[in-house]
Amino acid sequence: MQKGHQLHIYTDGSSRGNPGPGGYGAVLIWGDIKKELAGGYRLTTNNRMEMMGAIKALQHLKEPCKVKLYTDSKYLQQGATSWMKKWQLNNWRRGNTIVKNDDLWKSLAIEIDKHQVEFLWIKGHSNHPENELVDELARQACKKFL
Repeated sequence: MQKGHQLHIYTDGSSRGNPGPGGYGAVLIWGDIKKELAGGYRLTTNNRMEMMGAIKALQHLKEPCKVKLYTDSKYLQQGATSWMKKWQLNNWRRGNTIVKNDDLWKSLAIEIDKHQVEFLWIKGHSNHPENELVDELARQACKKFL
């Protein structure tokens, strides 16, 4: 990547039922280059799909990057910026219980360590073009499993 370009990633997740069929969407933007990613699962939850969008987007990167990752999920944003470090120190536990979605939090931690990632929350369904796009990608991916 050339110096001076900031990588922006927008992610979203969707599920019909909790659990139920679900999908994720991500858009990676670097300068004038835009890449869309989407995928889905037959049985999942909304929170898992929110996380999967971020994980898949970060896994797509070929080299360490400085990333601004935008999500409308407080669960993902707060988990990545404040809860995750404490969970790691406590062996992925909250008290005596294992953290929900620990498999994905562990995967996300691995990806975050490869890059400089700033997680930013944006309000969902507020006519933000990229957030609307990733919402649509996630919903379309979900529909494949209905």
